[in-house]
Amino acid sequence: MTEDAGTTSTVDLDQLGPIDYLVVEFPGDRTTGEGLPLLVDLVDRGIIRILDLVLVHKDTDGTVAMLELADLDGDGDLDLAVFEGASSGLLDADDIATAAEVLEPGSAAGILVYENVWAAPFAAALRRAGARLVATGRIPFEAVLEAVDAAEAKNGATI
Repeated sequence: MTEDAGTTSTVDLDQLGPIDYLVVEFPGDRTTGEGLPLLVDLVDRGIIRILDLVLVHKDTDGTVAMLELADLDGDGDLDLAVFEGASSGLLDADDIATAAEVLEPGSAAGILVYENVWAAPFAAALRRAGARLVATGRIPFEAVLEAVDAAEAKNGATI
C-alpha cells in the first residue's frame, strides 16, 4: 500500500476499514483552522486515512463553488496543503451538490471522506468470518446532551 498525504493509491480491499463522510459547515465563512492540526494528527497516527477532501462555498444567492486550498488561519501557511490531491473518486459532483443543499447561504464547508484505519483489522476479521454490516449510524452530540440531561433529571445519574 502506497500512502501519500493521507490517501492511498493502492488499497487492499480485504483490509479496508469502515469509510465515513462528514460535512462541516462554517457559517459566514468563519473558520480559525483550529481543527486542522488535529485532523493531520489523526492521519499521522494512522487512525484515519483521508480519501476525499473538498472545500465549497455557497454564495448568498445559493450558487455553490469549490474552493482552492487556502491559508485558513492567516498564518501564511497553506493549512490543507498536506491533503492536496486527496481524491479517491468516492465523492463526485452529485455528492458535492447534495452536501451543499444543507448549507446556509453565505457559508463554506469541508466535505471529508475518510477510512477508519483503526478499525480495519477488526472489519477484515469480521468479513473473513462471513459477517456483514447490516446497520450503522451516529448519535448527534445534541441528542447525547438531551439524553444526559433527561437521565440527570430523572435519576441524578451522569455519564
